[in-house]
Amino acid sequence: MTIDHIDLARVDLNLLVALDALLAERSVTRAATRIGIGQSAMSSALSRLRTLFGDELLTRAPEGMRPTPRALALAEPLRIVLRQVQVLVRRDEAFDPRTVVRTFTISLPDSTEVLLGTRLLAYLRQEAPGISLLLRSVDRAHVLEEIDADRIDLAIDLSFRGQMHHKQRLLYRDSYVCLFNAALVGLTPPISLDDYLRFPHVLTSLRETAHGVVDDALAKIGRSRTLAVTSPRFIAVPFLVRSAPVLTTMHARLALLFAETLGLTVSPAPIPLDDVAIGMLWHASYDDDPAHRWLRDLLRRLAGEGRPLPEAGEGRPLPDAGEGRPLPDVGEGRPFPDAGEAPAVS
Repeated sequence: MTIDHIDLARVDLNLLVALDALLAERSVTRAATRIGIGQSAMSSALSRLRTLFGDELLTRAPEGMRPTPRALALAEPLRIVLRQVQVLVRRDEAFDPRTVVRTFTISLPDSTEVLLGTRLLAYLRQEAPGISLLLRSVDRAHVLEEIDADRIDLAIDLSFRGQMHHKQRLLYRDSYVCLFNAALVGLTPPISLDDYLRFPHVLTSLRETAHGVVDDALAKIGRSRTLAVTSPRFIAVPFLVRSAPVLTTMHARLALLFAETLGLTVSPAPIPLDDVAIGMLWHASYDDDPAHRWLRDLLRRLAGEGRPLPEAGEGRPLPDAGEGRPLPDVGEGRPFPDAGEAPAVS
């Protein structure tokens, strides 16, 4: 479509910045603070926006200001346009991680924080000291909403069901293994299915349910297990396993780290379990942001630096946890290939 320069010149494009802040904050006061102007100036901007679009855009409600359907339809195109403008005017600025000052908010499970957070922090302190991290627990019910509201820059988890304006990329694949305290259970790898079921299990579940992928796999062969503890925190599991004669089944990379740190034993799972794919999700408006792109590439590189899995008894190697090979951007709301529907439960 041809640009009507005369018509466009009549529009104060700063009003679009104000509208984006209003839609994100749902408050005139907070929106004014967000872009550094006074409350009266923001109220004036809202009045002019209503005239421009011929719509109320935001109306008063008990919880604050509620966007109209017209405003909701504008939100995503507006965010993308503003981000593209920002990239356009900054394109000639060379990005240097050694001098940039920026905070990234990343939503991720504690298991990924343990695996990647340590490497990421060490790298940033040495190579990009001006970049800081605000790490938050992943909220699967609201992660897309938080991405859209610009409350988080990046989300990392098993799989996402995004929309057209969300982009995704695979970080790495992982397999399942068993973890236990050999001194308490008296087992050596590789363990048999009967030994696997002879002891109670610790289950990690982010869904607040006492059922995981292991239970599904056992049901297919007419077997079941006994659960001793169900916890939503991956980081607590190895300490539970170290303290009692129990087993747990978890992602191989994490299990190997816990085994090395706490003196636990790893064994291949005696039942077939599908590998899992860990990926990252971000808003498409950040696709060409130099700092954001640099962070995504860094995470992919760090995810691929995991050591190969050691052999586990009688010369049998554990399943390959993957080398974090990158895939092309998926985009258009599709899940990363072969991510499946594996829940974060075992």
